[in-house]
Amino acid sequence: MADAVTGGSGGAGRVDEVALDEATRFTSELIRIDTTNRGGGDCRERPAAEYVAERLAEAGLEPVLLEKEPGRTNVVARVAGTDPGAEALLVHGHLDVVPADAAEWTVHPFSGEVHDGVVWGRGAVDIKNMNAMVLATVRAWARAGVRPPRDIVLAFTADEEDSAAPGAAHLVADHAPLFEGCTVAVGESGAYTFHGDGGLRIYPVGAGERGTAWLRLTAHGTAGHGSKVNHRNAVARLAAAVTRIGEHRWPVRLTPTVAAALRGLAELHGIEENPEAPGFDVDSLLAKLGKSAGLVAATVRNSANPTVLEAGYKVNVIPGTATAFVDGRTVPGGDEEFRATMDLLAGPDVDWEFHHRDVAVQAPVDGSVFARMREAVERFEPEARVVPFCMSGGTDAKHFSRLGIAGYGFSPLRLPPGWDYQALFHGVDERVPVEGLHFGVRVLDDFMMSAFTTT
Repeated sequence: MADAVTGGSGGAGRVDEVALDEATRFTSELIRIDTTNRGGGDCRERPAAEYVAERLAEAGLEPVLLEKEPGRTNVVARVAGTDPGAEALLVHGHLDVVPADAAEWTVHPFSGEVHDGVVWGRGAVDIKNMNAMVLATVRAWARAGVRPPRDIVLAFTADEEDSAAPGAAHLVADHAPLFEGCTVAVGESGAYTFHGDGGLRIYPVGAGERGTAWLRLTAHGTAGHGSKVNHRNAVARLAAAVTRIGEHRWPVRLTPTVAAALRGLAELHGIEENPEAPGFDVDSLLAKLGKSAGLVAATVRNSANPTVLEAGYKVNVIPGTATAFVDGRTVPGGDEEFRATMDLLAGPDVDWEFHHRDVAVQAPVDGSVFARMREAVERFEPEARVVPFCMSGGTDAKHFSRLGIAGYGFSPLRLPPGWDYQALFHGVDERVPVEGLHFGVRVLDDFMMSAFTTT
């Protein structure tokens, strides 16, 4: 990565009051479009996709709607930059959301209610807010008659909350020319306010994701009467394997992104630690980081958590098979260790296979792209302390990485003390401050309008 970087103008003449109002209104209106993804194909993003396409067309763009399956709609549009030879930037967000039980919420999760300076509803932070901020930003450019220095490809995807097969995976496999020239992508889960101990305002920017390794375990045994001794009981065999997996302590495997995060957080806390030093004890450092440890604790190792058990149909019948599902995650470079460990933990009487699998990814944190992200956040939040981090889960960045696109989690939000962004993700009473959306529009505009090189 080259080090050359040019700062933005801070949005002067571009981000107007209309853009700020639209960021709020679009977030609310997108929330009202119920795009609940229950998995297994039970979702319909098309109404939200049509809404997004209309907003883009009003700004003079030419969005295309793409479907692999009926109703599972993606939207892609390209904003032409002033330099056709410059590397293009991909900005992406998904249209689907996880389920929400209205009985558990203070307001209806699909009301999009706005009151006391807060937008409420499922998708307020994951990630209809990002979609709304991007729409508001590019519409502001159209009103101001300005263009970014590079082409910017906008992608609003389906099915991110499940397998992404009809979403980003479909776009990458069947519509790769739409992303021609893209070398860097920004998407969800990064550049939000994390309030650390001592008043620290940390803004973690995603520069890595653990790989997805969802497993199906199957134990085989001998079916029989529940009153008889049975040493080939499939349920018992499965339970033993699940217990071994759940109790396993995975060894530390520090990736460059996580090591950079640990160095940055240690420095912010006045702790002298070097993750590359012999004998480095990551758990000791995590204990000293207080709340900030939550940004990295889940990503210093592989992990495997049993989540589903399926067996039997009657209390006095021993079934011949029993099944479990495990949510496995792998650090970059940790696949072989994961496989070998699962072979050992499952044991000779339990078979396992991948139910769903996806790659781990990393992006550079020492070049001009990350530097520009930091500068854009600090321009509008002088007390911000920007650090890289690795996401414990995954996003559509995994799929776009197959096109050679380096992905970052950069969906900026400024949050007041007491707001736990990570708890709001997939949580009850998901909501976002209006002022946080305004901050996000300004930061996105500043970053997307800046010049940087990646080669």
